[in-house]
Parts: sequence; C-alpha cells; structure tokens
Amino acid sequence: MKKRALITGINGMDGSHLADLLLEKDYEVFGMERRSSVKNRTNTGHLEGDVSFLIGDLTDQNSLLRCLEASRPDEVYNLASQSFVGESWNTPEQTSDVTGLGVLRMLEAMRAYDRPVKFYQASSSEMFGRMIENPATETTPFYPRSPYGVSKLYGHWITKNYRESYGMYACSGILFNHESERRGLEFVTRKISDGVARIHLGLSDSISLGNIESKRDWGYAPDYVEAMWLMLNQDRPDDYVISTGETHSIKDFLNVAFNEVGITGWSDYIKIDPKFFRPAEIDVLKGDSSKAKKNLGWEPKTRFNDLVKKMVKNDVSQLKGKWSS
Repeated sequence: MKKRALITGINGMDGSHLADLLLEKDYEVFGMERRSSVKNRTNTGHLEGDVSFLIGDLTDQNSLLRCLEASRPDEVYNLASQSFVGESWNTPEQTSDVTGLGVLRMLEAMRAYDRPVKFYQASSSEMFGRMIENPATETTPFYPRSPYGVSKLYGHWITKNYRESYGMYACSGILFNHESERRGLEFVTRKISDGVARIHLGLSDSISLGNIESKRDWGYAPDYVEAMWLMLNQDRPDDYVISTGETHSIKDFLNVAFNEVGITGWSDYIKIDPKFFRPAEIDVLKGDSSKAKKNLGWEPKTRFNDLVKKMVKNDVSQLKGKWSS
C-alpha cells in the first residue's frame, strides 16, 4: 500500500522538489495551496495529474483539518510560511500568524484528527541570527534577528513541545540557506542569477542589492528535501541541522554567477541600494550537520559553485525561450 503525504506550501521551491522526491519513492502526494483567483503553479505545473491539490490555509485551522481528512496522510510536511525575511519587517503580524501560529494550528488539527501522523516542521537557520556559536549545532542557543526568525522559533519550540507533551512523531529540520532554479525572484540568490542572465542577454545593465558582504551556508534544495524525508523515516523523531558547513559571501555568489557568462569584472553592474539592507543584519550563518550525517546518513551532494552555475544557466535558458517565442 502506498504511503500518503500532505505537503503544505507545495507550490514553493522546497514543496515542489519534495513532491518530486516523494513521487519517485511511490508516495501518493497531496499538496495544500491557498485559494486564489489565479493559481501560482510555476514550480508545480509539471506535477498536475500526479499530485492532488487541496485548498487550505495555515491561518484557518478548520481548513487544515479538512485537508487531513481528505488526504489521510502518513506524513505531513509543513513547508508553508511567509518565507521572505525582508518582508517580515513590513508585515510582522501576518508573518507571526502564518509562520508561527500556523504551526500550532496544524499540530492542533493533527491532534483533533486523532490518527497517528508523522510531522515535519521547516525550521530555519534564521533562528540562530546573531550566532552564539559558529558553526551552529542542534544545541546552539538561538538569537533571531528578524520577525521571520522569531516566528520560526515559535514554530520550532511548539513542535518540540507537542512531541514531548503528546508523544507525537514531530520533528524539525533546521535548514540553512538552500537554493535552486525554482527559487522566487524576490530572493537575493535568484535576483542575482536572473539579473546576470539579463545582463548577459542585453536585457538589463545592472542589479540593485543590499549588503553584499554577508555570508551564508548555501546548499542545493533537492539535496535538502531528501533530509526532510529521512527525518520522518527514523525509529524516533528528533531535530536536525541541515547544512554544508561552508560559508560564502554574496560577493562570492556574484563572482561565480558573472564568471558563468564570461564577465570577470562585475562591480560596474552592481548598485548598492540602502532599501535592501535589513534593520538588523546577520553577518554570517554557518551550520554543523554532523548529527544528520551520523544518524540519517545524509550529506550534501551539490557544491556551491555548481549550485550557482545551475541557477544562472537555467535563467539564461528561460529568458532566451521567452524572447525567442
């Protein structure tokens, strides 16, 4: 009998890659999406016919219970959130409601459903914020530096609390930055890869960015969704840091991206705009995923340079297709 999985936020980068993985593993996959007049299935158009889409919203607990009843899942992957860190200062209440309290609503819906279901919560390296330890492990103290990070921390702790209070199989993956060709254009990595592609094709002459000195631990999203699946297929639930253990600056990202299109001196193409600086900056994020390697047998497969090159090649190809059609 096929396993059944419900993915919230299926139309996002991680959700679409996770759906690909679970279908390869012969799961029956259900994807939760919010009701809207126009469906945003840029990342999941190829899944139509293979995935059952359900209407649900993390701000409406009854809709979550209906999604559980419709999908009858063995596993729930909660990937939905207000996921753009910069936006969380503009909409802190909405971010807290969706990204924080939304986790509580899903856990409560699962309790009301009254059938054993394994639960994965998408925690974030943004919870570490001003890093107390470098690199960060599962026991490193948290110090979030944005409304998004604070909201993710609530979701992380309420997941742990429900695991300990009700014996639920509930775990959190503390994922460090990870990207892919499906990343939204508002995120700095995709903004760079798309901008470089446009400059290469003569469609633009600059990219406006904020702090290009900040450093992150960047991995490849398809590698990271495998870690999510591994977490829900252990004998006991636990929380794991998922990272590469390497840091690269946004300058490094720019170097690789521009080199991919044959441009070595990129400074003239970059405009620094104060509006893209965060009210509270995070200078560096770096993780130690030794526990995941030991207990899950997980390691990242894709190196930083290869990740950046994949994104630039994809954007060049996409833009060429648009302008030639």
